[in-house]
Amino acid sequence: MAEEFIMTQKGYDEAVERLKYLQTEKKKEITERIKVARGFGDLSENAEYDAAKNEEALNESEIRELENMIKNAKIMEESTDNSKVHFGNTVTVYDYDMDETVTYTLMGSTEADLEKNIISIDSPFGAALVGARVGEKVTVHAPNGFDYQVEIKEIR
Repeated sequence: MAEEFIMTQKGYDEAVERLKYLQTEKKKEITERIKVARGFGDLSENAEYDAAKNEEALNESEIRELENMIKNAKIMEESTDNSKVHFGNTVTVYDYDMDETVTYTLMGSTEADLEKNIISIDSPFGAALVGARVGEKVTVHAPNGFDYQVEIKEIR
């Protein structure tokens, strides 16, 4: 069975738009760069040609990845139930080891972005939070074998 990619409708729509861009505009840009680079002569020592071909390969790889993601997408609605942590909730936790309070949003792995504090529900941290209620202490089992506790402070 193919891997499911859990995402919001917004994340799905963004993936579809990105795929369209890569298949049309980006592909045309790369094709033009290859055409121009071929005009420079000997392809064996042509850095522009090599760079364009590498970019073409990366573009095709991303296209295949997005096609697979879209084909196997499972659209989930963001939860409005704030009684316990669900997909789509924004959760504020107190980390005892770091002695800090941080707010995260739980999404699917395709929408996770640590720089924006958006974490995947499939990650060890996200999975540990799912189902917890305000005031509960949750133990996170990190992949490196290090366990730590956080306390749920707010769910919205």
